[in-house]
Amino acid sequence: MSMLSPESQTRRAFLRRSGQLALTGTALPFALNLAAIGEAAAFNAPAGDYKALVCVFLFGGNDYANTVLAYDDPSYNQYSAIRGGGAGQTAGGIALAKAALTPTRLNPITPPVDALGATSREYALHPAMTGLANLFNTGKAAVQLNVGPLVVPLTRAQYNNSNRTLYPRPPQLFSHNDQQSLWQSSSPEGSTVGWGGNMGDVVLQNSLNSNALFSCMSVSGNAVFLSGDTALQYQVSTSGAIKIRPATDTTVYGSSSVRSTIDSLIRQSRTHKLENEYNVVTARALAAEASVTNALALSPPAFGTAPNLRPFQATFGTDALSTQLQMVARLIKGRNVLGARRQVFFVSMGGFDLHDNLVAQQATLMGRLSTAMTAFYQATEEMGVAQQVTAFTASDFGRTLASNGDGSDHGWGSHHMVVGGAVNGQRLYGVAPPISVSDTKDAGGNYLPENAWHVGQGRLLPSTSVDQYAATLAKWFGVTDAEMPGVLPKIVNFGTAASRPDYPTDLGFMQ
Repeated sequence: MSMLSPESQTRRAFLRRSGQLALTGTALPFALNLAAIGEAAAFNAPAGDYKALVCVFLFGGNDYANTVLAYDDPSYNQYSAIRGGGAGQTAGGIALAKAALTPTRLNPITPPVDALGATSREYALHPAMTGLANLFNTGKAAVQLNVGPLVVPLTRAQYNNSNRTLYPRPPQLFSHNDQQSLWQSSSPEGSTVGWGGNMGDVVLQNSLNSNALFSCMSVSGNAVFLSGDTALQYQVSTSGAIKIRPATDTTVYGSSSVRSTIDSLIRQSRTHKLENEYNVVTARALAAEASVTNALALSPPAFGTAPNLRPFQATFGTDALSTQLQMVARLIKGRNVLGARRQVFFVSMGGFDLHDNLVAQQATLMGRLSTAMTAFYQATEEMGVAQQVTAFTASDFGRTLASNGDGSDHGWGSHHMVVGGAVNGQRLYGVAPPISVSDTKDAGGNYLPENAWHVGQGRLLPSTSVDQYAATLAKWFGVTDAEMPGVLPKIVNFGTAASRPDYPTDLGFMQ
């Protein structure tokens, strides 16, 4: 993939697909023969070579300030004052008590640098995130500070500038649907291609997977993140592959003959083109379901004797995110059956739009997130693939540092976590943002430094773009510099190619 505009890339992808399909000698439209596309120019990757990325999306916009919290006294006191904390660093308003943070205090190898150049900032995770704090402090996790969608690097003055051509903003800021789409695809709602799917395209072009259909897999329904030009997302449930019941059940309406007849009808060739293509797609779905079922048989949902009725020693919870990540772990264990050497997965949890009842509800959500991601990492260690699997969080946006009384409102930049054996862990990456909601300016009309990294009410102006975050993950996954603009078209606006070395395209959190 070369450095082309998105429009040129789309045209080139169409021509490439058409040519490859012609070589297969089929009459199928290109959308129905993705396996042939992926295998058109096969080359052999080293035996045992495998990597997987797992996107953990937090729908609703997670509150950043109560997820990765300021811990040193001066910073904590600023945070507490803004969020309504009580006297003596006790809880109050939507501020958490400092004493509750001691078990999840982060001990980085090097302290983060804040926007004023100081290195005195200390952090802790939410008190419910003990598992992730332990992974961080043992070098298996890292924090990326203040990351969010950007078209180009922006200062607060540029954000306020009316020249949108020179200083473009991400479209529809603070809108749930649009920001979810921007995080997943670099485009607002209505986008049909995501950067996870674009990485799937690279996998198919290099024919790293013998079955193209299992390159991008979702355990959370439809997600634009996993859709590419050639890569489709294959969706499974937390119970396994989604079956076509009349073709897979033992009987239909109590009759084995009816079941046999239906199975024959949906598999046989037809003279009518549309009927025939429908049967081709159905046959492909049946074959895929059988492959997934065989792969999952390597780690059945329950085995052994009580209380060890689980496929891994890692203790997954019973909530939705835990069961999704447990399914991802089972699919990774069956990767050889699926013929996969590179995979991108998508899981999610909701409930983060906490305009009200933030303190109580976020505690439950953070506990589930920490338990699920910790168990998933432990499962990768059990399977011997911890160095080959990386999980990372994403969300619509962060939220306001300012309290609205019982919660926080829609924001922009946020803090996120990356977990895995290949992570350069026990570090906080990026710029630690000042803790401020003030709009004070100096005599020359410029924002004071402590007010330059938010756009009102403590909504963080991202100092790191989603594209930089994604490019760092994609590079580890195997995407080359030449292929990167095809995966992330806006990455050309960052890094040395754009004369912005202060916005590097490799953030350094991956080995």
